[in-house]
Amino acid sequence: MSYINAIIETAKQTIASESEAILNLSNLIDNDFAEAVNLIYNSKGRVIITGIGKSAIIANKIVATLNSTGTPAVFMHAADAIHGDLGLILEDDVVICISKSGNTPEIKVLVPLIKRVQNKMIAITGNKESFLGQHADYILNAYVEKEVCPNNLAPTTSTTAQLVIGDALAVCLLELRGFTSNDFAKFHPGGALGKKLYLRVEDISSVNEKPQVKLDTNLKDIIIEISNKMLGVTAVVEDNKIVGIITDGDLRRMLTKIDDFTSLTAKDIMSANPKRISIKAMAIDALELMEANEISQLLVEDINGTYAGVVHLHDLIKEGII
Repeated sequence: MSYINAIIETAKQTIASESEAILNLSNLIDNDFAEAVNLIYNSKGRVIITGIGKSAIIANKIVATLNSTGTPAVFMHAADAIHGDLGLILEDDVVICISKSGNTPEIKVLVPLIKRVQNKMIAITGNKESFLGQHADYILNAYVEKEVCPNNLAPTTSTTAQLVIGDALAVCLLELRGFTSNDFAKFHPGGALGKKLYLRVEDISSVNEKPQVKLDTNLKDIIIEISNKMLGVTAVVEDNKIVGIITDGDLRRMLTKIDDFTSLTAKDIMSANPKRISIKAMAIDALELMEANEISQLLVEDINGTYAGVVHLHDLIKEGII
């Protein structure tokens, strides 16, 4: 089992080493970082992010983060840029170039071409004295003492540092723009994350049946209503207002306590003042209310307080809210 302990120790050392390097980045944040954020914030164009090798992969991630938080961004591979993709860069665009060394051949070819068209350029590099560092308008210092790779060769700690700098950039821009969860939802309409931010109760309850009985409805008709609407519940309604609820569980409990069912009505069986939710509430709020009260259905009210339907836990599961 010694190999297991060795693996665990290596993993822990890797995390600790990278954590230390990332923590040190806070000491490298300076006026150039603030000016670069301000440049992007006030730009009328997009952010073009470029790099080569592993830095190109990080560039793609930063592009995705910026786009999802309100800053339009485009990835441009450094090698492709010098073979035609340089046309991606428009007049008002800001270019971010990512390179650990700042001295790769592709970067040395690309940087003068960017400067020639007079676009502002931000460098994310671990070498301020490099070719890239010397020609950039602003330097975001991503210096790390060494890679966590035992041979100090494979990009590991350095790419993590680049990614963290990109996240810091995106968050600063997000705050300057006053970017809210509603804005976030506009850019993330798909998947569970998006649905948590935009899906409302009415989007779910409107496709369900609307089970309801009156206070004097007899037991047989109550059972038929619950069975036909297949939600395991019915609202008890008077003047289109919710006055109670009857669930499958209520029926089972009632059957264990009473021998004569012939005269029973909804009023005798129902639970008064049931938990309910507004049709305009967020679906995630319905889930939280269900979890807090350990129930699987909620009656839904319209904005005027009238009965509007049922939202079921299974609906939330189906939509991926859970």
